[in-house]
This record gives sequence, C-alpha cells and structure tokens, in this order.
Amino acid sequence: MDIQKLLKDTTAKAIKTLYSADANLDQITFSTTRKEFVGDFTLVVFPFLKISKQKPEDTAAAIGAFLRDNLAEVADFNVVKGFLNIQLSATFWTEFLNDAIVDERFGMKPKGSSGKTFMVEYSSPNTNKPLHLGHIRNNLYGFSVAQILEANGHNVIKANLVNDRGIHICKSMLAWQKWGNGATPESLGVKGDKLVGDYYVRFDKEYKKQIAELKAQGMSDDDAANKAPIILEAREMLRKWEAGDKDVVDLWKTMNGWVYAGFDVTYKALGISFDKVYYESQTYMLGKSIVMKGLEDGVLFKKDDNSIWIDLTADGLDQKLLLRGDGTSVYMTQDLGTAHQRFEQYKLDELLYVVGNEQIYHFQVLKLVLKKLGFDWSDHITHLSYGMVELPEGKMKSREGTVVDADDLIAEMVKTARETSDELGKLQEFDNDYKSQIYNMVGLGALKYFILKVDPKKTMLFNPKESIDFNGNTGPFIQYTHARICSVLRKAEDSGLKVADKIDAATQLNEKEMQLAKLIFDFPAVVADAGTNYSPALIANHLYSLAKEYNQFYHDCSILKEEDAKVREFRLALSKLTAKVIKTGAALMGIQVPERM
Repeated sequence: MDIQKLLKDTTAKAIKTLYSADANLDQITFSTTRKEFVGDFTLVVFPFLKISKQKPEDTAAAIGAFLRDNLAEVADFNVVKGFLNIQLSATFWTEFLNDAIVDERFGMKPKGSSGKTFMVEYSSPNTNKPLHLGHIRNNLYGFSVAQILEANGHNVIKANLVNDRGIHICKSMLAWQKWGNGATPESLGVKGDKLVGDYYVRFDKEYKKQIAELKAQGMSDDDAANKAPIILEAREMLRKWEAGDKDVVDLWKTMNGWVYAGFDVTYKALGISFDKVYYESQTYMLGKSIVMKGLEDGVLFKKDDNSIWIDLTADGLDQKLLLRGDGTSVYMTQDLGTAHQRFEQYKLDELLYVVGNEQIYHFQVLKLVLKKLGFDWSDHITHLSYGMVELPEGKMKSREGTVVDADDLIAEMVKTARETSDELGKLQEFDNDYKSQIYNMVGLGALKYFILKVDPKKTMLFNPKESIDFNGNTGPFIQYTHARICSVLRKAEDSGLKVADKIDAATQLNEKEMQLAKLIFDFPAVVADAGTNYSPALIANHLYSLAKEYNQFYHDCSILKEEDAKVREFRLALSKLTAKVIKTGAALMGIQVPERM
C-alpha cells in the first residue's frame, strides 16, 4: 500500500468537500514527522489558506478530522501551528510489517519492471599506471549506482572504457625499452600494472631532468618541454603506433596485457564487475563519420589547417576542436562516436558517465555538440561528477608516484581491520580461516562505506584509521549490528524460541519498536530517492540510522528473556526484518555483512 498516495488523494477530497475547491496536487506533500512531535506523517497546510480562508490551525484541524473519519489507516492527528501531524493506526503498522516479512526483495522493485535501460560507465582507467584511491571512489560510486538503479527496476549495463592508447602509454613503453632490461611481471614478481606504472614515473623523472638541462642552456619553459629528446621519442612512438608499426604495436599489446591482468586482480578484490568493456584503441575513430556529416550539414566548420571545429560561443562556451588537421581524433571525437554507438546498439534510456568533476565542461560540451548535430537523445546523457579524494597529507600526483595505490590501500584496510578486531577481542572464538574472511569483509566494508556515505559531489578527506570504528558512522558498526542480530536469532533457534511469521493485528508497538518500524518503512523510499539522485550516500546514512536505532532497541527492550511469548516472537521478527534491510542496503553499496562477528 502506498500510504502517502492514499493520504494525498484523500487530502484532495477533503479540500474539495470542505472548501468546494480543487487543490493543486503538487502542494499536497507529506513528510516524515520529526522525532520531537507525535505523528508519522506531516502535512504543511499553508498553501491551502487562500482556499480555506481560515487560520492555519483551523484548516489543519478540519483536514485532519476528515482524514481520521474517512481513512481506517489514520488513528488520530494533532496540529502544531500550520503543521498537521497524522498518526497511523496500529493495524496499519502490523499489516505493513507482515507484508515486509514475506517480501524477499523488500525495498527493491522487480528486475526490469520499469522497462528502461541505463548504461553506467565507470572506472575508465589509463593503462599506464595501477588503480589508485581516486579510481576507488570512481569504481565504488559507479558500481553502487548501477546496483541501486537495478533495485529500482531498471535494466542496467555496467560499462568500462579503458584508455589504452595515446602518449601516456607510449611514455611507459619507451621507459621500459630504455631501462627495463626485459623485465616482466613474472621475472620481478610484481603485478603488471605496477610494473608499467613504475616506468611511467621513471619517464617523468627523466623528462623533468632533461627539461631542467635545456632551461639551464637558456631555453624557455615551453620550448624545453616540447624539445626534450625523450618527449620527442615518445611522440615518434605514438606516430608509429598510429601507423601500425609491428614492433611498437606488439610491445603495446604485451604491456597492456600486463596491465589488464593487474586491473583484474584489483577489481576482484574490490568486488567490482562490468557487463561490457570498451577499449579506446577500438573506439577512437568512431566519431569521425559523425563529424564529417556535421561538416557537410554546415553545423561544423573547417579551419585553414583542415581541423574541424564547432562554434559554441553563442551558447556561452567557446570554439571546440572535433577533429585535428591530420585527421586524427580527440577525446571529444571518440565520445561522440561511442555515445551514438551505445544508444543505437542498446536503445538506451539513459547514459551515465561517472567521471571526476574536473571534466564537467567536457560533458557539457559533449551534450551540446550532440544536440546541435541532431541527436535528441543527448538530453539523456548525464555526467555523474564526483569530488576528488584527498589524504591528510594532501593531493596525490601520479607522475611523481605519490598516489595511494589501490592494492596497497585494500591491504592496509584489511590489516587495520585485523588489528582493531584483535585489540577488541571480537573474533577470539573463531578459527583462522573465518577470521581472515571477516578481516577482509570488515576492511573492505569500512573502505566502501566511508567513501560512499559522503555526497559524491563533495571533495572528501579519506583517513583509513577513522573508517574502522565499531561504534561510529562506519561500515564496521553496521556490519557488527547485522552480526549481533544474527546472534540473537541463532540463540533463539538454539533455545527453541519461535520467530513470528505473522504479527497479530492487535499488537501495540512501543516507542522503540515503532521507531524501528518507521525506519524499515522508509527504506523503499530511500532506495527510490537514491536511484533518482544517483546517491549511495542516502542509503549509507539510512542504514546508519537503522543500525543505531536497533542497538538502542536491543539495549532497552528485552528480546530473548521477554516472558510474554507474543511480544518475544514479535521482537524476534522485527530483529530479523531489520537484518534483512541492513543486508539489502549494504549489498547496494557492494558491502558484505557477516552473520558471526
């Protein structure tokens, strides 16, 4: 039952009956009643005063009385100035809980029920370095958004576009040729992405050294940067790659293969997956035909050097290069082509790009160019931008090798989880294999929750030590709450105590039970809001509220030792339902929750 829709429709009838007028349905909005007031839902009546021509208190009282007299679900109401607080009946709450108990996918809509198809592109790494902390936020955000969209009934395609070509990979290749001495991941015993990343850093060090030498000879900054021998060699290697030189292409394939194998290990450790992987080397030419068609149609223009541009100055932007004079593509060319390919192939309703907020302008231009080229589906492209992740020490720099490596961070999180758990004595009774599983689960849960609980658009400061705390707004706190509930349910089963599979309609909920029921009731709406706003943070913070409320309930209300069998069975059922919601919500963020801890 959609109680808010029922309240809204009945309120419209109330206004029609009481004041002989039609209300604007957009003005009838019920929100959850604040904790300091008595009630379940609150209606602000100020928008209706012109119709009622009465005081706010009198208008609220009249509408409240109508709802109470005409809806069995409404038990009572109270008025605080212009706010009408509605109290729902005990029967409503028991019926809701009974429905939730038997709904295995509570909070989630049937798969594909919306009929819409979304593609979420995330990760999109360069093949010249390992994944780092910034990539972790991208991957966790993109994967969670995909999970949430699927929970909202959409068909979802999780996509990755690997940036496997360009000057950046040539820098690593050239450095390996010069100083690698034939080293391989196997010969050095390192992951392939780390090996390639090390040579990218080596290139940058040599490049800076050469620039400094040229500047010391009197050359300007720009000339030194453009004429350093090593950058000229890298550009020549890129030219050979684009020309199909066999030796260069073979080396490119070999080194990229090392990187892909390394990426796969990291993705697996993070619990991240994709349905479709694109490679820039296979897609960078896709947009050329679209650009040429735009030139023929007069939407684009050509400069004297044969480069092709679009003029967006009338739209408050600038002129944008779409194709170089030598016919080679730029990032925008590729994005035009891949967007067209994806909408044509998958008949997408929405295409979401998870990319850092430094690319806001790029995607603003992409949508506008596609619109001017006649592709109306460009209105269904969304850039899910996110803020950078910073550390207490400051920003990371890939070229200088000062990034926080993703694999190292994962290992550090698991290590911290082990140390914290051992210090608190939480896992003493378990064998080493199970302990290892829990350390991994808690470490990754802490990492994912700490990142996803922050509004994605905000720059965030990541402190690993703060993320592993069994008592704060953290992943381990929520995981521990789930394990606590599972422990209660196991003890009940061991003692032969029954868990209610159907709650008696006459059950009266006390204050703590009601607060839990309300948070459980809100969960489907939170999942829906998270899908609309592409925000896992909404789910994360709701789970924290639920876990915190359950622990208060656990502290204040007897469960296993409750003498009234009906009350005990109800509280066990409420506990089981809470655990189900925590597990479902955590999974939408890619977080596992243990049953023993």
